[in-house]
Amino acid sequence: MRVDKYLKVSRILKRRTISKELAENQRIEINGKTAKPGHEVHAGDLVTISFGNRKLTVRVLSTEEVKKKADAQDMYEVVSEETIMKPEES
Repeated sequence: MRVDKYLKVSRILKRRTISKELAENQRIEINGKTAKPGHEVHAGDLVTISFGNRKLTVRVLSTEEVKKKADAQDMYEVVSEETIMKPEES
């Protein structure tokens, strides 16, 4: 499954257009490498998303086309989540 679609189907991000835009701006990595919107994700991959002041890393558990919200959380596990603080401007 494409990474932009995966992020939408798993409900990590609300809209596929947002995930596509993040990938186009090099804000999504798969296994430590910058990913384009069409990059395929597979079970076991680590996906890191940088958006706003957050950096979220998840492990892909499943790439099935899930339709129910309750099942979407079973598609991944959160590995790490951090808040990125911007240095104060003087």
